[in-house]
Amino acid sequence: MALINYLNRVHLAPGALNQLPNELVTLRITRPMVVTDPGLADSDLLQRLMAQCPPHTVVFSDTPQNPTEEAVEAAARQYLASGCDGLVAFGGGSPMDLAKATAVLATHGGPLVQYTVVEGGEARILPKASPIIAVPTTAGTGSEVGRSAMISMRSGGKRSVRSFHLVPRVAICDAELTLGLPARLTAATGMDALTHCVETYLSPVDNPVAAAIALHGAELAYRNIEVVTLGDPTNIEARHNMMAAALMGGLAFQKGLGAVHALAHQLGALKEPLLHHGTLNAVLLPAVLRYNREYVASRALVLERALGLPEGQDLAEAVEQLNVRLGLPLRLSEMGVPADCLDAMAEAAPGDPSTRTNPRPVDVAGYRSILEDAF
Repeated sequence: MALINYLNRVHLAPGALNQLPNELVTLRITRPMVVTDPGLADSDLLQRLMAQCPPHTVVFSDTPQNPTEEAVEAAARQYLASGCDGLVAFGGGSPMDLAKATAVLATHGGPLVQYTVVEGGEARILPKASPIIAVPTTAGTGSEVGRSAMISMRSGGKRSVRSFHLVPRVAICDAELTLGLPARLTAATGMDALTHCVETYLSPVDNPVAAAIALHGAELAYRNIEVVTLGDPTNIEARHNMMAAALMGGLAFQKGLGAVHALAHQLGALKEPLLHHGTLNAVLLPAVLRYNREYVASRALVLERALGLPEGQDLAEAVEQLNVRLGLPLRLSEMGVPADCLDAMAEAAPGDPSTRTNPRPVDVAGYRSILEDAF
C-alpha cells in the first residue's frame, strides 16, 4: 500500500478503507459526523464505511449536488447538537466541500460569507477548524487533498472558502469504492480529473513540482478513462489509476487553475438547471484550450506527446473526440444552459480566483467568446 505524506497523509490502494479506524484514533476523533449525499445515504458503500466507524457516529446526508450555504448551516447545527469532534467526508466533491465549510462554521461561528476568499476570509480560518478525513467514492475532484470548498451562497454565485487548515488531515483513496459507479458518472468525474491536470499544467505559475504531478496525472486519466467507462468497469488497476489521477489533479491545484473553472463555478451556481461540475469541465475545456492556444503552444505540445496523441492532432480536438466516445455532451446548450444567462456568467467569471492563473488574460468579452464557442 502506498502511504503518501505530502499536503496530508494519503492511503492510496484498493482496500484502503480498512485504515479508517486507526486514523480516527490517531486524530482523536471519537464522535465523527459522516457527511455524504442522498445517493449514498442508503447504499452498501455507506454501510461499509459505517462498519469502520465508532458506534456513536452520526450521518448528515443532505448534501446538494452543488453545496449551498443553507446546507452548510444545517450540517453545522447537527454537528454541534450531536457533540461531534471531527468529520468524515464520504462521496464526491460535493460532500467534501460541504464538510470543509462545516469544519469552519461549526468551530468559528457564522456567517459563512466572512470566510470566503473574496471577503479576505482565508486569514480568518484558524487551526481550530474541525479535523476531516476524506474518503472519495469517485475519481475526479481531488478535493481529498485540496484546501478549498466551493459553496453556492444564498446571496447568489459560488464562493470559495479556502485555507490550508481545511486540507483533510487524511485521505483514504480506495478504488474499490468506485467499482459500482455508473459509466456516465465515471466519465464525468474522470473528465473532471483530466481537466484539473490539463488546466494546472498549462497555468503560467512557475511550480515545477506541481507541473510534473499534473503532467503524469493527465496521462493516467487520458489513458484509463475509456477502460473504466467503455471497456471493463471492474478493472481495478485502471480504477486505481483514475483515483491516482484525481489525487494528482488535487495536488497540482497549487499551480492554479484557469478559465474552465472560473466559468464552471458560475454555471454551477445556477438554480436551474442543476449542472454537474465534471461535465461542465468536459464541455468547457476544448473552448478554453482554443482561446488559450497561442499562449500555451509549447506546453500543449508536451501534453499532447504525454497523452500519446497522433502527430499534429490538436489537444482541443482530442478532448472533444474523447467526450464523444464517452457519450458526454459537446455543448452547454445540450446540458440545458439557457442562452439568456451567458452575459451574466461572463460578467461574473473575471472575479473568480481561477481567472488570475489562466494562461491568457481574459475579461468579460473573452469569457463571452468562450461561452459562445462552447454553447
